[in-house]
Amino acid sequence: MPFFERDGVRFHFQDRGAGAPFVFQHGLGGDTRQILDLYTPPPGVRLITLDSRAHGATAPLGDTTKLNFNAMADDLVALLDHLDIASAVIGGISMGAGVALNVALRHPQRLRRLVLSRPAWLDRPLPPNLLVYPAIAWLLRTYGAGEGRRRFAASGAYAQVLAAGPDAAASLLGQFEQARARARVARLERIPLDSPCPSLAACSAIAAPALILATRRDPIHPVEIAEELAGAIPAARLVEVTSKSADRERHRREVQAAIDAFLAGVPATQPSGRPAARRA
Repeated sequence: MPFFERDGVRFHFQDRGAGAPFVFQHGLGGDTRQILDLYTPPPGVRLITLDSRAHGATAPLGDTTKLNFNAMADDLVALLDHLDIASAVIGGISMGAGVALNVALRHPQRLRRLVLSRPAWLDRPLPPNLLVYPAIAWLLRTYGAGEGRRRFAASGAYAQVLAAGPDAAASLLGQFEQARARARVARLERIPLDSPCPSLAACSAIAAPALILATRRDPIHPVEIAEELAGAIPAARLVEVTSKSADRERHRREVQAAIDAFLAGVPATQPSGRPAARRA
C-alpha cells in the first residue's frame, strides 16, 4: 500500500487509473474504501484518495489539535506535492467535501474543479445536523464500543435518524464498529466543532466550476446545505441524486454518472504542460 509521511503521521492513500487527477476524500469515520466502493475512474481519469488523519490505515493519531479542516486540507496538498501534481479536480463526501471546500478557499491554485458530495458543513461549527457525533464520542469514551453501541441504538437520537434515513442511521452505528473507534474518538469530538470556511460569502471567490451532489432522506447531510453552497459558489451546479436509504445501488450509479459527466474534457496534463505523472 502506498504511504507518505508528513508531520509525524504516515498517511495511506490509493492511486488508481491514469489521466486527469481527481482527488476524492471520504467522510467522517470512513476511509479510502468508501471512495473506491462508490466511484470507479473511467478511462482518462486518475482517482486519488487519502485516509485522513485518525482514519483508515493512516497512523499514528498524531496531534489531536490538528483534527480540523485546515490541517486536513494541508495534508491533501502535501499529497499533491508528493505525487508531483500541480493542480487537480478535488472533491469529497461529507467531511471530505469540507476538506475539498477548504482547499478551494485556501489553495485555489491547486484546484481545477470542485466536487462536493452530500456536504454536511457550511461556515459554522457543530451545526444541528452533526450534534449526534459528540454524543457518540461520549458513549465511546464512557462505555466503550460494544456497550456504547447498544445504548446508542436504544436512544431517541438514533430512533429519530432511523425514521428519517435508515442508511444514515446505519452509518452512525458504524462509528462504534470502526477499527480503533475508541482510540480515535477525538475525531468525533474535534472535527464537528470546526468549519471548512470562514463565511458563506467567502465561497464567492471560488472561480473553478463546481459540482454539488445532494440527496433527500439524509438528516446528517441536509439538502439545504448543498443548496446554500450551490447559491454561494458562482460556477456551481447542483445535482440531486437518489438517497442511499432509498436505493444504494442507484445512488452509486447516479453519483458515478454525474461525476463522469463533470470530469469529461478535463485534460490529463497540468496547466504547466507537465503530465500528471502517476507514481506507484
